[in-house]
Amino acid sequence: MFENQPKGLYALALANTGERFGYYTMLAVFALFLRENFGLTAGTAGAIYSTFLALVYFLPLVGGFMADKFGYGKMVTIGILIMFFGYLMLSVPLGNAAPAMAGMIVALLLISFGTGLFKGNLQVMVGNLYDEASFSASRDSGFSIFYMAINIGALFAPTAAVEIMKWGEASFGCTHAEAYHYAFAVACLSLVLSIAIYYGMRFTFRHVESDTKKAAADAAVQEEEDPKDTKDRVVALCLVFAVVIFFWMAFHQNGLTLTYFADEFVTPTVVGAAAMPFNVLNLVLCIIIVYALFSLFQSKSRLAKTISGVVLLACAGALYYQYVASEGKAVDLAAPIFQQFNPSFVVALTPVSLAIFGWLAARKKEPSAPRKIAYGMLVAGAAYLIMVAGSIGLLTPDAQAAAADADKTFASPNILIGTYLVLTFGELLLSPMGISFVSKVAPAKLKGTMMGGWFVATALGNFLVSVGGFLWGDLPLWIVWTVFIVLCLLSAAFMFAVMKRLEKVA
Repeated sequence: MFENQPKGLYALALANTGERFGYYTMLAVFALFLRENFGLTAGTAGAIYSTFLALVYFLPLVGGFMADKFGYGKMVTIGILIMFFGYLMLSVPLGNAAPAMAGMIVALLLISFGTGLFKGNLQVMVGNLYDEASFSASRDSGFSIFYMAINIGALFAPTAAVEIMKWGEASFGCTHAEAYHYAFAVACLSLVLSIAIYYGMRFTFRHVESDTKKAAADAAVQEEEDPKDTKDRVVALCLVFAVVIFFWMAFHQNGLTLTYFADEFVTPTVVGAAAMPFNVLNLVLCIIIVYALFSLFQSKSRLAKTISGVVLLACAGALYYQYVASEGKAVDLAAPIFQQFNPSFVVALTPVSLAIFGWLAARKKEPSAPRKIAYGMLVAGAAYLIMVAGSIGLLTPDAQAAAADADKTFASPNILIGTYLVLTFGELLLSPMGISFVSKVAPAKLKGTMMGGWFVATALGNFLVSVGGFLWGDLPLWIVWTVFIVLCLLSAAFMFAVMKRLEKVA
């Protein structure tokens, strides 16, 4: 997994980890902040939330255009600075009147534009590392490692958001609505760490930052390429972009309707062992156990195997201690905490995914990147089947809000945990493979633009996330989830229908 990877991968991945930690800390509580601070309805809050997400993923197209002209490194640096000022504005409590709303909108525009300059171009730089022949065979695994690093930042974000809000309330006596701003301020600090890593380790990837001379050279290469081949590549990428729109529409319900479900329908308190998954330390211990097991079986030296075994036993012992200590203890569940499960599953399952595909590749049976994307759509649909099953017998959201406490209906938190687990399988099939596919197939002088196109598709999917918010009301919950199932299945069917065309350029 970590063999034959360029050093620059780890530097860029760590820089991205810092930025993503701040972003997901803010995002974990943002939809709830909109409803509590401004008194917005679920639909209106969802519209603002999804529009922001759409901008975050649409503006990398602009960032890609600019980077193809001015260089990737310059755009990444400028993007971090713009994001910093956006998060700084968002962290200032301005109340809940019109000036506060206006200030928030300006802050969101700065964050989204800064992210547009940073996010896609950093990933293009990662792809450029694998243009060297010595690393080309490691491209897919490299993007899986990069994607795992993103989720390490996201793993700790929900806990950080919840705990920093509690700290603000306890230490400064602020209201719960005001405490959200402390969570937003965390993003400012994380960006300082991100830029420090970027410049501190720049020597490992400076050769792929690109400049105008490199862009001109790429343009010359493009002119020599077969125009028909270039057209086929662009068309294939656009077909993939069309499909992933609906994956992100379903997937990013994690910050909207799935968070609403956690807030309104999940049992508010868990006791004993059932509370263990909600302690991020326990999740980290489980992740370490997974990696220790892989190291134990894959290490070639006796010393490495011994160290792996010791780590494995230590983590298992720590988990048992946590289990004993949890007996009889009740834990109140905060809705944002559920968002830690997806990134924790990504980090834990990435080596499993790579091992499976490595085993298939050795037998020349590994699916192509487009086929993996199609399978990812099917898996995403299966995830919402869990939500359908878990929602049968529950009240509608409007009825739940109107019901007396004794008449409310609740579901087990395991429903959401299971949904996030299956969604993560779909994500690992689709997202890192999709990014790798774009970096491999995009014509030379259009790399930044085509990576921007991937994010535009993601943006459109995120804009459609708001559909879930508008469905959240008087409809039975199983109907809400079924909408996402149908869209995922139709998208998968389309993907299989054009598979030959996609695999031709893969």
